[in-house]
Amino acid sequence: MSESVIQLKCDCNNYPWGRVGKESLAARLCSKTNPEFKLDDGKNYAEMWMGTYPELPSYSLKTGEKLQGILNANKEKLIGKTVLDKFDDNLPFLPKILSIAKALPLQIHPDKELSEKLHKENPDQFTDPNHKPEIAVALGKFEAFVGFKPLSDVHQLLRLEPLSQFLPASASASGGDGGQFDDDALRQVCVDMLKAPEDAVSSALSGLQSLPKDTLGKKNAYILDLIPRLADQYGKSDNGNLVALICMNYIVLEAGEALYIPADGIHAYLSGDIVECMARSNNVLNTGFCPPADRDSVDLFAKALTFKQHDPQEPILKRQASDKSSSGKTTEFKPPMSEFNMLVTELKGGETDTVKPVVGPSIMFVTSGNGTMKVDGGQELALDEGSIFFIGQGVSVEISAKGDLAAYRAYAE
Repeated sequence: MSESVIQLKCDCNNYPWGRVGKESLAARLCSKTNPEFKLDDGKNYAEMWMGTYPELPSYSLKTGEKLQGILNANKEKLIGKTVLDKFDDNLPFLPKILSIAKALPLQIHPDKELSEKLHKENPDQFTDPNHKPEIAVALGKFEAFVGFKPLSDVHQLLRLEPLSQFLPASASASGGDGGQFDDDALRQVCVDMLKAPEDAVSSALSGLQSLPKDTLGKKNAYILDLIPRLADQYGKSDNGNLVALICMNYIVLEAGEALYIPADGIHAYLSGDIVECMARSNNVLNTGFCPPADRDSVDLFAKALTFKQHDPQEPILKRQASDKSSSGKTTEFKPPMSEFNMLVTELKGGETDTVKPVVGPSIMFVTSGNGTMKVDGGQELALDEGSIFFIGQGVSVEISAKGDLAAYRAYAE
């Protein structure tokens, strides 16, 4: 029988939007507990994955075994019947650390119905049949394009001369309060922007830059600041520029604040270090902020879009008190999905919190500080920046901090 708490070693991928070398928090944390990970100052390090997804799986630091193999051999003990009945023997969540130097592709993650269809048709690209709603918790300043602006805001921008070519005829005569400009019209705007020739995209952005800043209004003045920044990253002719700047919410979070992205929710993270956690999937449709050869079908992308988030406040995920914390030092993010919640334990030096058992499996990782963790049976484990642990169901843990400590824990139940 395996131990109920297993220290893990994980790995990073090298997507080109990741931060370089030691600038990448994902790489620095990975290097602290994976003795085989050699940090290269010339490489991009984008994401450290923690869990059992086969593309970048975690291993026991002690034995070198794959975590999935350990779970397969100890299902009842480590996962528990409640989660086994819901999700089988795969961890239903996938936590990551992301270090973002430039915009990620403009993307959506297809819902379950579409994922099942795409996986059946093209399993090499769509490697599972699951959906991928996710949360992102800022570890510092974090910028993102998420969801759509209110319809009236998009409509008002499209009435500016440089963008008027993208205003649907049905909406051109209606007033500035949204009028006939509805979600179907917005969907068509996205299609037209994503299919626009490169010179049309560049011309529209240059036209916007020629306008006085007050023409866009205080709420949208940031657009003129971001045009040169995005153009420097992907070129002024990238179609993602138009959709992100004109149609989407631009959100800036500070450390400890969080976003929720539903399945089919449009987004493109722009910069920062974050904790990300999602349902167990790696399916994605990309249509901008990437080379044309890497883009998926615009029509498929547009057909799948959801318009559930239509305001800059809608994606914000509030932190809540957790009934699993004995001292109140552990709080919780509870996204509207069944696959996971996220506990956050923040302690000052000398403080302790006992976290009650959960009925399913979890992965805990320390993003800063150091201390100790006592588990059922009296076992005491060192906690250092970068430490990652799988914690089996039904285990109580007592976390004590030597210096200021922050630990995140994704769990299913």
